[in-house]
Amino acid sequence: MKEKDFYNVAVYLRLSRDDESDGGAESNSIRSQRDMIRSFIRKQDDMEIYDIYVDDGWSGANFDRPSFQRMMEDIEAGHVDCVIVKDLSRFGRDYIEAGRLIQKTFPAFSVRFIALNDNFDSLTADFNEKTLVLPVKNFVNDAYCSDISKKVRSHQQVKREKGDFIGAFAVYGYRKDPENINRLLVDEYAAGIVKKIFAWKIAGLSNLAIAEKLDGMGILSPMEYKKSQGEKFSTGFVTHVKAKWSAVAVKRILTNELYTGMMVQGKNEKVSHKVKRSVEKPKEEWVRVPDTHEAVVSAEDFKTVQRLLAVDTRASAGKAGCHMFMGFLFCGDCGEPMIRRVNRYKGTEKVYFICPTRNKGLGCTRHSIPEEELKHLVLAGLQQQLALFLDKSHVLTQIETMEVQFDEVAAFDQEIRKLHQEQEKYVSLRSGLYEDLKQGIITEEDFRDFRQIYEKQYQAAEDAIRQQEEAIKDLFKAGVSAGANLEKMKSTLEITELTRDILVTFVSRILVYENKRVFLELRAGDMFAKVLMLADFIESKGNAPVMEQERKEIS
Repeated sequence: MKEKDFYNVAVYLRLSRDDESDGGAESNSIRSQRDMIRSFIRKQDDMEIYDIYVDDGWSGANFDRPSFQRMMEDIEAGHVDCVIVKDLSRFGRDYIEAGRLIQKTFPAFSVRFIALNDNFDSLTADFNEKTLVLPVKNFVNDAYCSDISKKVRSHQQVKREKGDFIGAFAVYGYRKDPENINRLLVDEYAAGIVKKIFAWKIAGLSNLAIAEKLDGMGILSPMEYKKSQGEKFSTGFVTHVKAKWSAVAVKRILTNELYTGMMVQGKNEKVSHKVKRSVEKPKEEWVRVPDTHEAVVSAEDFKTVQRLLAVDTRASAGKAGCHMFMGFLFCGDCGEPMIRRVNRYKGTEKVYFICPTRNKGLGCTRHSIPEEELKHLVLAGLQQQLALFLDKSHVLTQIETMEVQFDEVAAFDQEIRKLHQEQEKYVSLRSGLYEDLKQGIITEEDFRDFRQIYEKQYQAAEDAIRQQEEAIKDLFKAGVSAGANLEKMKSTLEITELTRDILVTFVSRILVYENKRVFLELRAGDMFAKVLMLADFIESKGNAPVMEQERKEIS
């Protein structure tokens, strides 16, 4: 490279969060870098600062930094012919890319490169400095960046597992605690909007209809709301148009478990410290910590919405919401969601539901049932089951005055008895394996395989027993009213017309069979069954039969 009479200098400064966390913020501060380079230039008769390019808060692992890119544009335009940095680490920590720029790109544009602390000047550097010393130093910087990246990720993982919020921006509906940026506080205004979104979804509105409703009410989208609150929020898309609500934005809110008070983080991870692209991690690897912040929606409502989102709830053309039974109605034989058909003849309209499998010519049967008849059957069956539950639940008030041993109640539970019988079966089968092995009926390999299978089945039954016992314990602890809305049950018994709100509150699925046979699966079916069992236990002290109510046929 030939020496020039005069150089237009680009002063490049960079400070990352990694530098700050590593304790080098003061020595590597933007001010420190600027002062050092300016002091050097003042001593040079052939240099003048063209511009100062600052990337504050940007990692050196990649070169997609805004000010760095602006500097490269000025180099390509011929405005800059010298780049000065405090040291090579400020320039970048990717040794391959840094080497390519310093050894190939800059010489191609006749750009002189100076790293002050490394005593490197491309104008005076000899062959060894360019081909040996420089690559080694860049490699060391790269290794340092990799090490720091690992430390940062490890530190972040610890914070996630503690339930600390480590995102750059609070989720819509929350704000960061000014006294603790790792804690979320409810934003009352935005949280109110979130509650409306969940309520509208439960009521049957489509995601698009909810988005249009919000825009019609003049409610700012999450992005615009953040901007209105003074947050420096941006996306990769440059636009001068105010962002509106979208079906995607609505779904993003509806599927975020954080609104239940559950901190969910670590959903994605970067490919490496050199690559910005992130990949989604399996759900089982997500970090979930309960009760880290105030809930905006109940866990029950959240589960309901996820169930509704799992089925096709697209509205018909020209309608804002789906029909009442969308997400609830299934063929009892093939399990497919029933489809709605409308027959119009001479000004009259008849609505009915049929099995889609039969409709496609893939087997099953039609399972046809008129909508009005279905409404009547479902409401009557629901009222029947709720009336039974309410009647039995009154008996449970006696349990507080009774001396009841939990083990005695558990032994009375029919489901637990069945599971114990199942365990005994697996113990017997496992014991018989030894005799079969002795007699040569099975090989040693078969013996090991079957024993493993029976042990797994035994453990599965053991886990199921534990779950059943916990369900009973919960009723003892919290009472019936804590797990069921008794007041709403009472009001339902007085209602003469079925609504989607009632379905969402009490019903999990509706199964339709041939000949208009309909079965209801209640949302709290397990709890209902346990309540009835406890009531029978109190009344009979073990003599009355247990009633199974998880699935009730209605007619």
